[in-house]
Formats: sequence, C-alpha cells, structure tokens
Amino acid sequence: MSDKVIAQRGLWLDEMEVGATYKHAPGRTVTEADNTLFTAVTMNTQALHLDAAWSATEPFGERLVNSMFTLATLIGLSVSQLTQGTTVGNLGFSEVSFPAPMFHGDTLYAETTILDKRNSKSRPGQGIVTFEHRGYNQDGKLVAKAVRQAMMFDSSHDSAITTSAAGTADQTDTGK
Repeated sequence: MSDKVIAQRGLWLDEMEVGATYKHAPGRTVTEADNTLFTAVTMNTQALHLDAAWSATEPFGERLVNSMFTLATLIGLSVSQLTQGTTVGNLGFSEVSFPAPMFHGDTLYAETTILDKRNSKSRPGQGIVTFEHRGYNQDGKLVAKAVRQAMMFDSSHDSAITTSAAGTADQTDTGK
C-alpha cells in the first residue's frame, strides 16, 4: 500500500496555458426544483421563471431557467478542474451573454479557454488569468458565454500550504 497522498486541486497559474481549452465533466441537468429554488432564494420574482401559465403565453411557450443560475452553474462546472484551491478570488466579468435559453430538463455542458494570463506586478506568487467559459445544452447549442478575470496563485503557494500543513501536523502530534 502506498503512503502517497494526492489532493484534488485546480491548476496553478504557471500550469495554465494560454489558448488551451478545458472540457469540464460531468454536465449538469437542470430541474424545475433547481430553477424555482434559485429564483426564490435570490428574490427574482420574474414570472418567466415561476409562472407556467403566464410563460405559456410568452414567446418561448414555457418557463425559462433563470440566467443567473445558468451563469453560476457554468462557472461552477469549471471549478474542480481549474480553480479549486488555487484561486485567490474572482476579479470580475468583462462579458456575459445568453444566446439561447435553458429550459427545465436541459443539461448544461461547459468548456473553458484560457485567453490570457500574466503575473501580478504588486502581488508576488499571484497573477491574473482571463477565462472564457462557454456553456452548451445537450443539443450542442451555445446557451451561455462569460469572460472573467480571476487572481490565481502560482505553484509557489503549494509549498506554503505543504509547509503550513506539516507544521500543523507536528503541533498536533506534540500536543502544542
């Protein structure tokens, strides 16, 4: 048996390659309950998300999934592969669009392309990455696109975590 420990994490800044596209799995099928709960929790009382009878009279003929749920899920689908434990924080979005709607029962699939990255001038060991996230439904139709910037750690942060964790383990073992 091996004593090797492998921690799940995203990519460090220095592991990200400009122009590379990452396909995220699995996809996420959106239910009516997801949409209703998200819409209610965020106080978005738009009838287009909540009222089936009224929505049936509108151009799409049925309720739409709240676009903010679609955006949050699109970004969320990328986390385990790209930013889990390796991000300092989200800096913002420079573009968000929803070229087609999502409906109850649709499955969202995501991919991300690294558009740009640079080392921070004021924060050693960190840098800014520009991600382009794209979400497609089960038919391959683009339903969401977001360009965002995030502050990311480089791999030097890994040794800081390892050193800190080792120190914590030593303290625990000695009772300090």
